[in-house]
Formats: sequence, C-alpha cells, structure tokens
Amino acid sequence: MTAQDSATRRTTIAVTPVADLTDGRATTDTAAPAVAPAGRDSTRTGILLAAAGVTAFSLTFPATVWGLDGFGPWSLVAVRMALAGLIAGGCLLALRIKVPAREHWFSLAVVAAGVVVGFPLLTTLALQTSTTAHAAVVVGLLPLTTAAMSALRTGARPSRTFWTAACVGAAAVIAFTVQQSGGALTTADLYLFGALLICAAGYTEGGRLAKVMPGWHVIGWALVACLPFAIPASAAALAYEPWELTAKAVAGLLWVAVGSQFVGLVVWYRGMAAIGIPKASQLQLAQPLLTLVWSVSLLGETMTAAAPLTAVAVLICIAVTQRARG
Repeated sequence: MTAQDSATRRTTIAVTPVADLTDGRATTDTAAPAVAPAGRDSTRTGILLAAAGVTAFSLTFPATVWGLDGFGPWSLVAVRMALAGLIAGGCLLALRIKVPAREHWFSLAVVAAGVVVGFPLLTTLALQTSTTAHAAVVVGLLPLTTAAMSALRTGARPSRTFWTAACVGAAAVIAFTVQQSGGALTTADLYLFGALLICAAGYTEGGRLAKVMPGWHVIGWALVACLPFAIPASAAALAYEPWELTAKAVAGLLWVAVGSQFVGLVVWYRGMAAIGIPKASQLQLAQPLLTLVWSVSLLGETMTAAAPLTAVAVLICIAVTQRARG
C-alpha cells in the first residue's frame, strides 16, 4: 500500500487488507502480491454479504404489512424485538461471547435506538396508512442520509458536488411525498422521515463498531440490550391490542424478527465492515427498487409512474454522492 504523510513524502507500507470505513476502500499491499488475492476475496465476500442484507431489508416493508394483518403496530414491533433479542442472546450465550467493553456501550445504545427500536417502530406506524411503494421511495434516501451522517460523525468534508446531489435527492423525495399526499406531508410521511434520520445514526455507529468487533456481535448486543424493555412491552401490547395468528401475520412477524432484524443486520454489518460504509450504501441503491417489485408481486399494490421515476432519480443522486466524497 502506498501512503502519503503530511509532508507529502510517499512511503510504502505492507499491511493486511482491512476495511476503511471512512472512504469505503479496501486497502491492499502492493509490495506483497501474495496478499492481494485475499484482499480481493475479502472485498467480494463483503459485497455479497452486504447485498444479502439489502435483499433482506427490501422485504421488510411487505413483511410488515403481512404482520399487521394479525397484529397491532405496537405488538408487532415489541414481539419482533423480543424474538430477535432472544435469538441473538442465545447465540451470544452459546458461543460465550464476552460483553463489549464499556467504551462501546454508548455506540451500542445508538444502534439499539436507531436500528432495533426507532426504525421498525416508525416505519410500522407509517405503514398503517402508507403503501409500501410510497414508503420505499421515501426510505430510498437512507443511503444518502447514512453517508451524510457518517461524514458528520467522522469529521469528513464532502465536496460541494456531494451536498448538491444530496439536496437534489432530498428535494425529489419531498416533492414526491407532497404530490402523493395531496399537497401536504402526512403523519405517515413524518414517521418515515424520522425513521430515516434515526436509522442513519444507527447504521453509522454500527458500521464504526463493526470495524472493531464482528458485525453480528454489534447487532446481537444491541438486540440483547433491548430485551428488558421488549419482553414486558410485548406482554403489555398483546394484552392491549387485538391479535390473530393468521398465516400472513406469522410469516410477516417471523421475517421481520429473524430475517430483517437479526440475520439481515448481521450480514449487513459484516459486509459494511469489509467494504466500508460508502460502498455498502451504494449497494442499498437497489433496495427501494426491489421493494417496489415486492409491493406489486407480493401485495398486489398498484403504483403511479411517479414512484419508480422518483426512486431512479434518488438512485442517480446517491450514485453521484458516492463518487464525490472528496
């Protein structure tokens, strides 16, 4: 690997390939060709893992709608957290994984608040009145929001092109939501925008933690941290809200709890640690488009031409931000 110090003197450093969460590039040792293939393999594996996570996430909204077929929103979110937390806790206990160092507790709390609690709760509340296609377009801003949050968190200074593309993408989504909502933002839209911000914070902290501990440890401990609240919340919500164990409801609950909340996040954080936050965010470009496909094929929803057009516009804006991180 070739590096340049503050005095612009070039030096050659022999290192093992690692993931750089600041600029998303996997660094490799050009002085030792023997390690280059391992670096390429690591990058390919990271891409496959992140892509698997994106696929799992793209099914979250349709699965949530299925879950709402038999559960109330608070029950669905609480039971989802409890099931995922119990699975994560069982895995951590069986493998005798040590509790993370105290210095990581705050970051784990941010992951828990954003990814385990905030995003599932706000999007579930939104999907009571919003279509999955509409929600997918709004949440399509998540990669851009995550990249911006990462820049702020790390103190990076993205270029003007980055911020211009970010603003254009945000404007396109706001225009879409206002047009689809009859000229004003709805409560569901506010839930979705709130979910964007809190999930981006969780992804950013999770990506940073996944650089120093395995990705599944990050989400595993975040889920376990929520168990003291999730279990009593599940009991209270199930007692308060009516529920029925329909096939769709059970399938939706199992997917959001196991597929999206645990397995999807495990492979996502693992992939993000391998290839970096920006590159992983690029793979998320496909998520809203995949969700649009699922909304039609699994839920039978119809959509206006504005939905895919806005999703593609956001995709282009995010692609520009990923190439303008300077």
